[in-house]
Amino acid sequence: MSSHKGKVVLVTGAGRGIGRSIAECFAAQGAAVGVLDFDSANSSETASALLARGFLAHGVQADVANIDEVRQACEQVEKVFGPIDVLINNAGISPKHNGIRAEAAEMDIEEWKSVIDVNLTGCFNTVRVLAGGMKSRKSGSIINMSSVAGKAYCPLVGIHYSTTKAALIGFTRHLAGELGPYGITVNAIAPGRIDTPMMRTVSAAANKAVIDQTPLGRLGSPEDVANLALFLTSEKANFITGQVCDVAGGWLMT
Repeated sequence: MSSHKGKVVLVTGAGRGIGRSIAECFAAQGAAVGVLDFDSANSSETASALLARGFLAHGVQADVANIDEVRQACEQVEKVFGPIDVLINNAGISPKHNGIRAEAAEMDIEEWKSVIDVNLTGCFNTVRVLAGGMKSRKSGSIINMSSVAGKAYCPLVGIHYSTTKAALIGFTRHLAGELGPYGITVNAIAPGRIDTPMMRTVSAAANKAVIDQTPLGRLGSPEDVANLALFLTSEKANFITGQVCDVAGGWLMT
């Protein structure tokens, strides 16, 4: 029997890409999945597709940068399925301009703020809303989606993106320390180049350069990331917390 059967899982940024794959994998393991996305059409379509396969899913719309919207979305999911046991903080943005990042010296301050708000504050907001319930139940799992770009220089992304992904590593470790005494695990996943719509915002040549530097010689798949999320939130990983796990095909070895 899956250790996720009967669990309630909230996945942010679940309308497409890595988030959608994570939602699909958890649902296939018997979890009830809250599919949260900024785009209501994407969240609804993903949830409908899961329901059509006989899985438990409920789509909700929210801007993770807005804590009131996050709170309302979480309340909707918990009204349908009950208390949220697993939080996957996947929502994130990485703005490009005709496929090219903005350099720090030319970056618009509003673009900087928007990435900080979604990628970093968005994770704080979901934790702020859900951690209290997990503490009272003395159980729960949280995954924060970092990136290898938060651990080493990556020329494909902007400084705002890499900064937020580096910050999430510190966020994860601190939160693991705070919540560990309550039986709650907190870990981060650091993907490399994963074959998603976000990856395709840069040129094929740029992505090929990454593949050429990757020992396994390919892009990652969203399922590669989802499978790790399943493990880290399972009973088999209940003594693993405060860790940052790369899914990058060997692109970054530390």
